Amino acid sequence: MNTPPRPIRFFHQGRIVSVQASPTRSVLQWLREDAACTGTKEGCNEGDCGACTVVVAELADAPGPDVVQGLRLRSVNACIRFLPTLDGKALLTVEDLKAIAGGSLHPVQQALVDCHGSQCGFCTPGFAMSLTACYERHCEAGTRPTRQDLADELAGNLCRCTGYRPILDAGQKMFEIAPARLDTAPIVRALKELQADAPLSLPGFEAPRTLDDLAALREAHPQATLLAGATDIGLWHNKQFRPLAELLYVGEVKELQRIEALEDGTLSIGAAASLEDAWGALSRLVPELREVFLRFASPPVRHAGTLGGNVANGSPIGDGAPVLMALDATLVLRKGAVERRLPIGEFYVDYMKNRLEPGELLQAIEVPRPAPQAVVRVWKISKRYDSDISAVCAALRLELDGDRVKDARFVFGGMAAIVKRAAQAEAAVIGQAWTEATAQAAMAALARDFTPLTDQRASASYRLRVAQNLLLKLWLQTRTDAVPLPVEAGSVWAAA
Repeated sequence: MNTPPRPIRFFHQGRIVSVQASPTRSVLQWLREDAACTGTKEGCNEGDCGACTVVVAELADAPGPDVVQGLRLRSVNACIRFLPTLDGKALLTVEDLKAIAGGSLHPVQQALVDCHGSQCGFCTPGFAMSLTACYERHCEAGTRPTRQDLADELAGNLCRCTGYRPILDAGQKMFEIAPARLDTAPIVRALKELQADAPLSLPGFEAPRTLDDLAALREAHPQATLLAGATDIGLWHNKQFRPLAELLYVGEVKELQRIEALEDGTLSIGAAASLEDAWGALSRLVPELREVFLRFASPPVRHAGTLGGNVANGSPIGDGAPVLMALDATLVLRKGAVERRLPIGEFYVDYMKNRLEPGELLQAIEVPRPAPQAVVRVWKISKRYDSDISAVCAALRLELDGDRVKDARFVFGGMAAIVKRAAQAEAAVIGQAWTEATAQAAMAALARDFTPLTDQRASASYRLRVAQNLLLKLWLQTRTDAVPLPVEAGSVWAAA
């Protein structure tokens, strides 16, 4: 007699719940249709609008900016989060806010009322949950967010009618109201109890907890889909209705979430490290990446998605690969017990095709520390400033020896079927004096490196002109024959 699989178990509304569900049932579907928690709304159903924002809490292994009394609190999109990935975690929704505040309006809710931060109200629960996570973190740290901090926090929440000014007002006012903090103790106790559960194993869904187990399962099931944050795979299910017969979930493998500095200064990023953690580490290694970090998707997407997933997915308009390629990153690949290393520049072979062998997985990304004299610039060109897909992403690294170019990496996304280096543009500058004429030669060479396409985001001519102008911008900021253009002078956002 077959033993039925154990249920999905997580903490919700003050208790541990046990749920039997298909692997691709979303958290949003469960909330609205099964748990009768209809405060969480469905908008785009693709993780773009934030109407479905909830907060997921996990036991924290170490202190961090998003850790509150032993719990890591992160906003995520419920519409693209598969329910089994909540196993062993806690789910907080807008219905929890009144209980947190002892039966009254939570400070976040009261501030939204006082500042007239809601009109139709459809988006308000999502804003409230993003603001709640922000509120808890800042109360814990004894700090207060600036208006720009709040804008960054809410980059994944869209409002069609109120406008953002009163919502930002509410984000500041919520700290002026009598505090109401989340009691983390019962959640911590419940999550520690859930740690004793065996790894979740459902028909069509496996969640191993060790790298060895994951590698063995991957080798035995090469046709299975590796699942991390579902920020892309969730859309395969919701929008493309693609069948997902076998899922191998990597989110329980702590070894794959590790981010550490190796002895030689190389930054090693586990393939299952969240985009938030990975980009944070990258921007500490290379401070020039800070702006593109904040513009890479939205906080709820960055909290769920992984840098490894972004790299392995291989979209030609993904913003991770250009940066990693410009920094000469190496990918650590694993099949069974065998590891191999491959420069990321050799990983992509064609549109959405890479050099992963059947049964192989991406284990880590190793990023060497740039040379002290290296200049790194990354520019993302998109129709919206926040939370948008690039028309062109340029990741440029330049090393000068006096007034001559010692080395260069010019990498572009959105210009070809894969992210790739502009080899002829690089050749046009290496060994040359770094003059405007040299920059112009590199700009001309881009037309031989790329034949971009026209699509809904940009025309081919626009893409080529923008890429050329970004090389000129690099020269203006690094020229040696005159005072370089200050970085802030080339930023409309900084000027605003």
